Amino acid sequence: MRTKDIALIALFAAIMVVLGFFPLIELPLVPAPFTSQTLGVILAGSILGARRGGLAILLFVVLVLVGLPVLPGGRGGLGVVLGPTGGFILAYPVGAFVVGLLTERLWRRYNLGVALLCNAVGGALVLYVIGIPWMAVAAGLPLGRAITSSVVFLPGDAIKVVIGSLAAVAVRRAYPLIEPRAEVAR
Repeated sequence: MRTKDIALIALFAAIMVVLGFFPLIELPLVPAPFTSQTLGVILAGSILGARRGGLAILLFVVLVLVGLPVLPGGRGGLGVVLGPTGGFILAYPVGAFVVGLLTERLWRRYNLGVALLCNAVGGALVLYVIGIPWMAVAAGLPLGRAITSSVVFLPGDAIKVVIGSLAAVAVRRAYPLIEPRAEVAR
């Protein structure tokens, strides 16, 4: 791993910490708050790619696990991860990796539409698939209720997907950091 890669990984982990300064928004009927940090997941994957983006967010999750107060509201530690929001936090690196992998695969034809698709799949869908069942178990909710109550996250997550996609497309044009993956032979 080159020094530039290490610096980019540390930079995007720091961006996640900064996004934690934005206050969390408690939503009715849902034991998990709305935060801006999923935007960092999207940005890391779509700007750095799968490996570096996933590692950047994994570094952030390690900071959370060791107890640093890097989540909104100054939260951190194993207790937070074992609570209702833990599945979303543990899904962050997976989401960044998926965003990055899709972005790399579609790099040659990457535009706003492709970015929106990649970021929605990795930055929202992957987080929901992992986070909602975890929230249901940790909060003692039936899975169906956890799913339906999570609908309140959709408008905010859609906004984050759009912001992240606009930023990713702009960075691709100005200073691309991703190299396209080789096409699969058919």
